[in-house]
Amino acid sequence: MRLLFLGDIVGSPGRGIIESRLQAFRSQKNIDVVVANGENAAGGSGLTAKIADELINNGVDILTSGDHIWKKREIYKYLETTNRLVRPVNYPDGSPGKGSTVVDVGDLKVGVINVIGRVFMDAVDCPFVKAKKEAEKLREVTPIILVDVHAEATSEKVALGWHLDGHVSAVVGTHTHIQTADERILPKGTAYITDCGMTGPYDSVIGRRKESILERFITQLPTRFEVASEKVEMHGVIVDIDEKTGKATAIVRVQAS
Repeated sequence: MRLLFLGDIVGSPGRGIIESRLQAFRSQKNIDVVVANGENAAGGSGLTAKIADELINNGVDILTSGDHIWKKREIYKYLETTNRLVRPVNYPDGSPGKGSTVVDVGDLKVGVINVIGRVFMDAVDCPFVKAKKEAEKLREVTPIILVDVHAEATSEKVALGWHLDGHVSAVVGTHTHIQTADERILPKGTAYITDCGMTGPYDSVIGRRKESILERFITQLPTRFEVASEKVEMHGVIVDIDEKTGKATAIVRVQAS
């Protein structure tokens, strides 16, 4: 089967290219399932139920998230009622929603796990322990499992890739919005990339207007970070997965306008 993962969808520009391009792109590339990180889809920070439904209606099968998932409080109830959106699995027990899901794709079942890093981020449960434990649970249902590692430090993402090699089909990084060039198949059959980039305005600073970010860096004064709008692209990876074993056979970076 062929899976498309799209990096962080940023604001209305990111949603716009999903609406205008994703269905045709799915058809052109023979994509079976689309997973995307949607935690920045609402105004560049957070996600609402309306926007989540909009993204799903426009061709995204499963949405992952990260540290910004809690920005819009209305999403709490939505997290409890859907299997199409997951929050990081290593948030404390009792947090709204679930950290993994299994969705039917034709005759197949596809598992998705979301995990958040701890380096340079808020303290949460151990991503290494929680991700592997969740993978073991999902493997009882399906061998096809993708893990979205939402983390700041490249070292932590790489380490998680090695930790999960052979236990899941793919480990893909999100959060920094900058696509890395280290896509590969690890020795035990897990596809890996440190960061998939973002689905949003490429002529920006991680999705925000260049002028605002430069002003903040230069003056160190509080500045409103507005979402940019120039050169909108979809960034991510396409992963081919053996349906029986769950091992990845190919991973290719995507940059589509």
